[in-house]
Amino acid sequence: MNVRRQHISGAAIAAVTALGLGTLSACSGASAAGNTDKFDVVASFYPMAFLAEQIGGDHVHVTSLTEPGQEPHDLEISAKQTAQLQDSDAVLYLKNLQPSVDDAVAQSEVKTKIDAASLTTLEKHGNEVGGHAAEHDDHENEELAGLDPHIWLDPVRYAQVAEGVGKAFEKADPDHAADYQKNTAALVKKLDDLNTQFEDGLKNTKTKVFLTTHAAFGYLAERYGLTEEAINGLDPESEPSAARVKDLEKMAKADGVTTVFYETLVSDKTAKTIASDADLKTDVLDPIEGITSKSKGDDYFQVMESNLKALQSALGAK
Repeated sequence: MNVRRQHISGAAIAAVTALGLGTLSACSGASAAGNTDKFDVVASFYPMAFLAEQIGGDHVHVTSLTEPGQEPHDLEISAKQTAQLQDSDAVLYLKNLQPSVDDAVAQSEVKTKIDAASLTTLEKHGNEVGGHAAEHDDHENEELAGLDPHIWLDPVRYAQVAEGVGKAFEKADPDHAADYQKNTAALVKKLDDLNTQFEDGLKNTKTKVFLTTHAAFGYLAERYGLTEEAINGLDPESEPSAARVKDLEKMAKADGVTTVFYETLVSDKTAKTIASDADLKTDVLDPIEGITSKSKGDDYFQVMESNLKALQSALGAK
């Protein structure tokens, strides 16, 4: 749709290939922007690409800067991706999650820049999030706390972002505004239903505390009256202090924690070590930063439902 796309060389287009997964082929990998007749959207990573696909439907051509299996926090924008971004009609990203994306977007001349973080509210989260009294934690939170970008793991916040994205699409591509509005409403309804599933499924549990490697589930914990205790901080690659590990093991015993959750895109070594030392089980709680063959589902909704089942099992849902 964007006429400037004609300036991309054939070699550059051929170099960036589509990595499709099921019906979400357009948003699953870093496919070439292409000289399409559609509304061309570059998304920073899977949760943003999924929104663009669901809302845009047949009218959009979505490409993701982050390939399936790639840790989004580690993304470094290539020259080809910079050109791809420059020649798109819109970019959908989440500010402060991927610094290289933030820099590329700031320097680009893309007419429609949609920052998902500006469409809802962000909170400062550390290693512990929720209503946990934590009287048995003897140490202050030693990991850095910061504005938590993981808004897509809260269906309510994700729905707020969806509504904002829908309005931005309507404004940028008015010829298809009615369809964007209809698709947005359908997506928000599905997210509302997902929220109800989590509310009902986590209402009555033996414990409200869950232990995970990556502090990605703070918004989810707050939404459903749980407490997230994270081994690492908001950065999944950070290492916990010895004092933090000791506190977690003590907390797990006091609060009846049964499971240490880890994720598919980051090493499970620390989780398994703590689980072994504290005689706990391990399981996957997926932050849905990308869909791969290891994901327990083919899209956002399927993986969220899998996460719900994992939490119900770990927390002893009645």
